[in-house]
Amino acid sequence: MSWLHDTLAGGGVGLVAGLASGFTGTSPGGGLVIFSVLLLGAEQHVAQGTSLITQLPPTGLAGIRRYWQSGNRTPLRWIAWIGLGFLIGGAGGGYAATAVSDSVLQWTYVVYLLALIALLILRRDRKDSHLEAGERDQLHWLPLILIGTLAGFSSGFMGIGGGLAITVGLAAGFRVPQHQAQLVSLVFSVIPTNLPAAWIYWSKGLMVGWPAIIGILAGLWVGTDLGARMANGVSRSMLRQAMIALVSLMAFYMTYKALS
Repeated sequence: MSWLHDTLAGGGVGLVAGLASGFTGTSPGGGLVIFSVLLLGAEQHVAQGTSLITQLPPTGLAGIRRYWQSGNRTPLRWIAWIGLGFLIGGAGGGYAATAVSDSVLQWTYVVYLLALIALLILRRDRKDSHLEAGERDQLHWLPLILIGTLAGFSSGFMGIGGGLAITVGLAAGFRVPQHQAQLVSLVFSVIPTNLPAAWIYWSKGLMVGWPAIIGILAGLWVGTDLGARMANGVSRSMLRQAMIALVSLMAFYMTYKALS
């Protein structure tokens, strides 16, 4: 029964990606792309389309609730400006991705991940009290739009959701506390900002079958909740180290795929 196999495999993909998403506060796209290739045998364009499409339903709500219960908040103006940039970048990235080969997508993925790793490693730990909450809330609109545009383009071009760029951009670039930056990223996992890019992939048939899609969605619901619950029990330093480890593994695997 291939449908049962695809559903269970999709559930495994969603569960692992959801755990990583909830714990590191990033959208699950990176894990969805890699594990769709690894467990479902999808080629790169199909894996990216699957990732974007399965991120449209609000599977990150449980994770957001966990961060919210722990006292983390995010200004609505951040969501508005980042969201505007996300929509612009997402459409451009989606169209660009359909015009290049799998190899180009894989190597771009590797370079992107290595750049994020460098930002995380070079960022020195700072006491969050050095930047008062009121100062963080007054972040200028231009860098917020730029973060959103980069996140959106990476989402459309690489199918990864854009959460990594949002988390790293806020935490490493603007000294936003790690837990708060992760909450902002998870908020974008429930807002359908991926819709323009997802529609481009959908219209070209770049997605796995529906049994696998259903399995992925179920796995994401469970995994994101469990990951967020674990994240709220550890320090921001440990979260940053976990993110470096996760992104490093993703970069290593995608390098292997690009070379093979």
